[in-house]
Amino acid sequence: MNPQDIVQGAASLSKEAQALAAKAAVLAMQANQLAAPGGEHGAMFMSLFSVFVLACFVGYYVVWRVTPALHSPLMAVTNAISSVIIVGGLIAASTEVTASKLLGFLSVMLASVNIFGGFIVTGRMLSMFKKKQK
Repeated sequence: MNPQDIVQGAASLSKEAQALAAKAAVLAMQANQLAAPGGEHGAMFMSLFSVFVLACFVGYYVVWRVTPALHSPLMAVTNAISSVIIVGGLIAASTEVTASKLLGFLSVMLASVNIFGGFIVTGRMLSMFKKKQK
């Protein structure tokens, strides 16, 4: 093998490596620009999702530990909490992020069912204490 051929081959490999490095730098810059906004939303979503999961656990254990004698006052409190959830859901549904709109709409629907169900159950419980007409 001629040493001159080896030098020319090394020079062509060097030029190709420089072109690939330039393309890799451009791709890395584009990936960084695309990943920056998503990273912030992903971290925000995870923190809000963890608060949601913890709230579900706390709500479950609070509701199931209540004695039957406290059921009517608890219904009043859960109706008040559900009204706050509706306000938060409306705020979440007003954002431009599609997932927030969907979750906000879902929270408004579920809280509405909870409120109206609470009124129905409370009405039935109060009707049990009325005197029966003959």
